[in-house]
Amino acid sequence: MKKLEDDNYCFVCGEKNPRGLHLKFSIHEGKASAEFIPQKIHQGYKDIIHGGLISTLLDEAMVKAALLQGIPAITAEITVRFKNPLMAGEKAIVEATIIRMNKKIIETSAIVKKSDNTIVAEGHAKLLRQD
Repeated sequence: MKKLEDDNYCFVCGEKNPRGLHLKFSIHEGKASAEFIPQKIHQGYKDIIHGGLISTLLDEAMVKAALLQGIPAITAEITVRFKNPLMAGEKAIVEATIIRMNKKIIETSAIVKKSDNTIVAEGHAKLLRQD
């Protein structure tokens, strides 16, 4: 397997990616989080943020929950359940945490929520440890 490298071009968090989202993740008490205000260019249907982008936010947050704790990992499996639409211009918060892990697999969960705590989507993933 090729060694994982970060060249700062990640679509979600890469500072060098001119078309990226440039999210800044932090970790607090084992929970990785970031804020995002989607724009009209991120929509699927009129003014509603595309589900693929929301899934991408969940995926990134779950990997960051491991990475920011010094555990390199990649997504092996992800499931997403959509609860409420996120509209263009509405601030979203994505949060992820590790549920359990063993020598190879890290199980994680994440949510995207609005400022008023309305859940937009929930995700669960199995990550493969790369250490």
